[in-house]
Amino acid sequence: MPRPKLAGLYALTPDLADTEALLARTDRALSGGASAIQYRNKAASAELRLQQAASLRALCSARGAIFIVNDDVELAREVGADGVHLGRDDASVAAARARLGPAAIVGVSCYDELARAEAAIADGGDYIAFGSFYPSLVKPNAVRPSLRLIAEAKARWPGVGVVAIGGINAANATPLIAAGADAVAVISALYDAPDVLLAARELVACFG
Repeated sequence: MPRPKLAGLYALTPDLADTEALLARTDRALSGGASAIQYRNKAASAELRLQQAASLRALCSARGAIFIVNDDVELAREVGADGVHLGRDDASVAAARARLGPAAIVGVSCYDELARAEAAIADGGDYIAFGSFYPSLVKPNAVRPSLRLIAEAKARWPGVGVVAIGGINAANATPLIAAGADAVAVISALYDAPDVLLAARELVACFG
């Protein structure tokens, strides 16, 4: 069975210690049309990360959404996540797939580097993520690729998912989608919004 492809609104969780609030906001994001959730918490203890990841896994399963864990292959395996997202200092694609199995989705952060994307795809990566395309509160010092990078990646690897990340909101997502992004990964503009449901709907509407 082919692995599902990421498309549309890809919601990335913030560093939020309040699990109840995290689940409530994520539920609103899913109601607004988010198709995938990535659990990303750089500040939590191992115990809290396990609790939150397991709870989010259950929520995504109930709502038919893809659930990805950031960085941590073992946590992804423990909670039965659909896959893992890997950064520069994380496990290789091959190692992650060996640990999680052939059905796992493996995504890779490629920043502004087509060479890194090429290596990830050669290793069997399912999607490649570029950014930060706009100034980001989460990663203020991140590299800033141009929109041309998305178009070039889609031209080179038309069958591979391309995810745009970094400072994305409903007001600036359209150029990324027009350039060829299959999904936009959003943290602050979604989880910090006064109305998470409305923010999700506005982001989803950018896909037309």
